[in-house]
Amino acid sequence: MIITRTPLRISFFGGGTDLPDFYCRYGGEVVSTTIDKYQYITCRHMPPFWDYKHRFVYGSKTEHVSRIDEIEHPAIREALRYLNIDYGVDMHYNTDIPARSGIGSSSSFTVGLLNALNGLNGKIRSKHELAKDSIYVEQKMIKEPVGSQDQTAAAYGGFNHIIFRKDGEIEVHPITISKERITELNRHLLLVFTGFQRYSKDIEKKKIENIDHKIKELLEMKEYVSQSMDILNSGKDICEFGSLLNETWRRKRELSENVSDERIDGLYVKGMKNGAIGGKLLGAGGGGFILFFVKPEDRRRLKEAIYNFLCVPFSFDNTGSQVIYYKPEDEIVMQRYTVPGKEW
Repeated sequence: MIITRTPLRISFFGGGTDLPDFYCRYGGEVVSTTIDKYQYITCRHMPPFWDYKHRFVYGSKTEHVSRIDEIEHPAIREALRYLNIDYGVDMHYNTDIPARSGIGSSSSFTVGLLNALNGLNGKIRSKHELAKDSIYVEQKMIKEPVGSQDQTAAAYGGFNHIIFRKDGEIEVHPITISKERITELNRHLLLVFTGFQRYSKDIEKKKIENIDHKIKELLEMKEYVSQSMDILNSGKDICEFGSLLNETWRRKRELSENVSDERIDGLYVKGMKNGAIGGKLLGAGGGGFILFFVKPEDRRRLKEAIYNFLCVPFSFDNTGSQVIYYKPEDEIVMQRYTVPGKEW
């Protein structure tokens, strides 16, 4: 049995420039951090006593199937296909924060699952390999309209400057600022749940279709990456980071008319009127989490103003996807058994 723990992420700047259609022409950059909210995946070899080969439990759904092409969950199906899994798999999934909330849950799931299945096969993949494998599964096999930052953040973990080269290579550079500066930044952030994302895949697909018409906006969003690191690395007022978040949110809204709606805009305006200096909606848009930047002394006023929304406390995480439990199966269990009508 093996259990992996994979963090979720917050993207500050550069979102959209991690889409291959953009960075393979112009190069992309993001600043993001993983947080102490996780997904847990438990995998083991499936015992041979049932009339199905695989069992997958995720959310409120359970799948019992005998062939890979019968699997409904696209990431599970393609991960097993990618690794040429020929034995039965019993997988259970748990999460601190549900899917469709804009903090990279889909990619964290893919990363954590590939990490677990590799471990079950007795293999160790580097962080770089795990990120690249996950990107390949999502973009090439599932054909999801997604970028490359979420898989990279989940695999590596930490507060990073991630660079996407025109040749497709990805570089991850930890942002080396003092512990005090990191703590100061964390204390100015408030994570607010607006409700589940709606049509996030359609939003991302529309962004990709509109890339040629949004080059100027994406290049400006890319410039915010270096500006944000300059603020963090200098003695500048940390609140300039918040003001820059407000600018990147304005640009993000211009990428697609479906990024925001009246409800989200109303919440954002209310936040800005009650102490927030800046903020942005995380993820593709249409719901999920808003990240507000607010001075600690104004935090209570802001939370009272938006009392009907859930605020989620968090801290930064540095671990990336990890195997947190591993017990090799007994030699007798690992042998192949012959049972009536099938081999296990």
